[in-house]
Amino acid sequence: MVKLSIDGRETSASEGSTILDAAAGLGIKIPTLCALKDLNIIGSCRVCLVQVEGEEAPCAACNTPVREGMEVRTDTPQVVAMRRANVEALLDSHRSECTSCARVDTCALRKLAADFAVGESTCDMPAKGAWNEDFPLIRDSSKCIKCMRCVAFCKKVQHCAVWEPSGSGTGASVAVKDGLDISEAGCALCGQCITHCPTGALTARSDIDKVLDALLDPEVMTVVQVAPAVRAAWGEGVKLSREQATPGRMASALRALGFDRVFDTDFAADLTIMEEGSEFLEFVKSDKPRPMFTSCCPGWVRFAKLHHPEIVPQLSSAKSPHQMMGALVKNTLREAAEAGGKKRIFCVSVMPCVAKKYECDVPELSTEGGRDVDAVLTVREFDRMLRMFSVDCAALEETDFDSPLGLSTGAATIFGRTGGVMEAALRTAVSILEGAPASFEACDCTAATPEHPWMEKELSAAGLTVRIAVASGLGNTEKLLNALESGEVAYDFVEIMACPGGCVGGGGQPIRFNRELAKERTAVLDKLDAEDSLRMSHDNPDIQKLYKTCLEKPLSHVAHEWLHTNQEEWTI
Repeated sequence: MVKLSIDGRETSASEGSTILDAAAGLGIKIPTLCALKDLNIIGSCRVCLVQVEGEEAPCAACNTPVREGMEVRTDTPQVVAMRRANVEALLDSHRSECTSCARVDTCALRKLAADFAVGESTCDMPAKGAWNEDFPLIRDSSKCIKCMRCVAFCKKVQHCAVWEPSGSGTGASVAVKDGLDISEAGCALCGQCITHCPTGALTARSDIDKVLDALLDPEVMTVVQVAPAVRAAWGEGVKLSREQATPGRMASALRALGFDRVFDTDFAADLTIMEEGSEFLEFVKSDKPRPMFTSCCPGWVRFAKLHHPEIVPQLSSAKSPHQMMGALVKNTLREAAEAGGKKRIFCVSVMPCVAKKYECDVPELSTEGGRDVDAVLTVREFDRMLRMFSVDCAALEETDFDSPLGLSTGAATIFGRTGGVMEAALRTAVSILEGAPASFEACDCTAATPEHPWMEKELSAAGLTVRIAVASGLGNTEKLLNALESGEVAYDFVEIMACPGGCVGGGGQPIRFNRELAKERTAVLDKLDAEDSLRMSHDNPDIQKLYKTCLEKPLSHVAHEWLHTNQEEWTI
């Protein structure tokens, strides 16, 4: 440990740590835009400047290591003036359109500009530059401040390396690697570059207009469904506490937007377990190549197809829950829609994900009822619509989701966090194998974390031993796939989530700059699971009824037609 003082306060810090780290330990806030701990400490934004006694020039707190006896000042008029000048310089090359920017409420640059009383930018750069506007990920180069956070996170955490620095000095910029079109650059559409961008340079394509058009059309029955992880985060964008942002209030908020039917994707998550779990029980008794991989995360499926096409045949054929729900809606509500004078059904998914926008457009994901899902809104877009409609969310009464596609179990709720899909599948698979309810403790997969490459365990039931693994984040996924390929490890069933922490940390979730909320959101889902009276998917009475009335049994012909797909055939 080394001893130093910051603003006259004595403290100790680990050798090799930075002034920024030491200041945080004292509760002293130093502004920064480019720093990502252990990933991006290039000191490019220069808004974290501090003065060190004995040093002529100011230094960047984010990448200056502490040393014994160092005396640091963060609060002098000279330091503040330098930071303010650097914020002004950043704005000079940043095209400001704050009133219409999707990041108006969460832009770190805008907040700093307000904090330092810096006026509006006069930059007249053209918007966006050349870009594929149909792609779910949108980049506006005129708002980029060259912080390189997207470059670092995409390469070091998500293993896609879609972005790269271009040029140097005042001509430095960020570009898609090798000058490729974004659709050809190997992007998994995890959206992590969006949530780690400090400005509106990276956003998800907005589909709000498409949804509004459907809501305004009297000949359309509008149906909305909402993913498990959304209930853990939607309140953040409308200033609700976690206690206020209940699933029942969320259902009421969706009704306040004018949707005709409001369903819970948790129901389809239970259905996914019935189909994927049954598929796994057949798989584990076969001689097919190990392991079988989960398929509910489209960012992971896209990553597999683009970067590891050799393992795509080992993906579960089960559609993701929201695509299953879309197929159910389109095939079971047509008569009700027609009876109500509606000519077609428009199915909207509210998702914590950017890759779902891509997935719903995959032409192979459709049935005789049409494409499964017509539009996907991120949680940020959902919250924006609530503000647009002036919905007072705190005043809403709690209501249930519509039946019969609204009842779900705790097993479905934990789909939203890493390990949740595997845990839900094990609860049902072990119960079926042993003919008695599985032990929740034996099936527990909460040891899965984004900080470790993967977790593993063995589970025995009815004389059958199953080796499982769980990973989240595509960098961790790559490490696991390499270990499988080399023969270092061997598993029967593997769950992959593209985003660190799973859907709770998804690229479509509300953004809190420099704050990861996956753990807090996971706690919400685990609490809902623990409090649920039904905690195993096969115990859902509405799922049982659906099989009796429509699907016959898991993996039936109808189930395959509606609920399964072949990812090898997907159009990328």
